[in-house]
Amino acid sequence: MVYETGNRTIDDAVCRVLDGDHLDRTDAIALLAQPVDDLAAAADSVRATLGDDTVDACSIVNAKAGNCAEDCGFCAQSAHFDTGIDTHDLLDPEKILDAAKRAERDGAQRFGIVVAEKGVSKEKRPDEWANVLRAVRLIRDETSVEVDASLGLLTEEEAEILADEGLNHYNHNIETSPRYFSEIVSTHTFEDRLKTLRRAKNAGMDLCAGVILGMGETPADRVDAALELRKIGVSSLPINILNPVDGTPLGHRETAAISTTDLIKTIAVYRLLHPTARVRITGGREVNLAEDQQQLPFEAGADGILTGDYLTTEGQSAGTDIEVIEQAGLRPNMDANEFDPEAVKARQSTPESSDD
Repeated sequence: MVYETGNRTIDDAVCRVLDGDHLDRTDAIALLAQPVDDLAAAADSVRATLGDDTVDACSIVNAKAGNCAEDCGFCAQSAHFDTGIDTHDLLDPEKILDAAKRAERDGAQRFGIVVAEKGVSKEKRPDEWANVLRAVRLIRDETSVEVDASLGLLTEEEAEILADEGLNHYNHNIETSPRYFSEIVSTHTFEDRLKTLRRAKNAGMDLCAGVILGMGETPADRVDAALELRKIGVSSLPINILNPVDGTPLGHRETAAISTTDLIKTIAVYRLLHPTARVRITGGREVNLAEDQQQLPFEAGADGILTGDYLTTEGQSAGTDIEVIEQAGLRPNMDANEFDPEAVKARQSTPESSDD
């Protein structure tokens, strides 16, 4: 039976999604104007019908921190801004492996190697490239987690090599809509990002690509970003919420420029636009959602999470994340990595830093 709210706009949209239709821009913008409780419940019913009752957890390591030549206005790691973060060159592959093993212990199904630069270049930095490949092999061979990476812009050759090494997902967020992108980044274009996503997909990798909400974009920008991601075809859609960092152009705010209501509505609409993707709530959730609101994204269709620490800011413990998942009536995914949730919750300590 199809879940019904009594709201014709929402109910018609749900029926169309479950029939395999694609909602368009007009549909999505109309849905954002609907009551949040009805919209969230309807989106969650789509998740439950087309997916399962699990939340997929991924974790990352800041494998190369700071001094990035790009000027992304939200980013603490840009060399254009004085943010006072600790910087370091690429970690030794064994240290990256250690971080992956900690993530495995804490229940992550995926582990991402993330670097701060325009792109890990096989031609310009061959030693660094070789160490990234070695880290991929070590994680693949010595853990049960799936190995992912966010290495910036890729050439076709680099994408093919990474796929051949067994990289499962390639993460390359589009951040925002094509219209608003140039307000946030000037050192590369929106199309540059799309090219890398196409190359990764053509090489055989699944795509993890998403957005940052609350940077001053309009509701229509949020819809347009989701539609661009649908064109590309993502299997994992991370939704970050701006965590303002002092020293960046967006650092003067205390929290993101999006209300809790609009955030939950956006998550719900993203579920309806991407009915079978993992809609993953990621950075900024602890800053922008109160402790008693952490479960709300998972009651609005989200079914993925980034657990542990982020690139330059701390997250909450994996045990706390599991409790949030369970509070929403869901359970941790264990497709790649079987683990004991009760043991993870029992530790309840802040995750060890993955970039020490």
